Amino acid sequence: MNGQDRKNIKHGSTVAIVLKQDQDTGLLTDGTVRDILTKSPSHPHGIKVRLMSGEVGRVKEIY
Repeated sequence: MNGQDRKNIKHGSTVAIVLKQDQDTGLLTDGTVRDILTKSPSHPHGIKVRLMSGEVGRVKEIY
């Protein structure tokens, strides 16, 4: 699943995000969703989330 739709992302989901500093390279970081930060139902670059580790980025893949 892609991470552009908020309805696909739940607290505790395992996802791959791209961090702000990694947007140029596209390097993905895996983790578990703590908070969903984007309020709109969808976003073309991915829904912004905070992982349990505290890292913030946009969801690119949902496992």
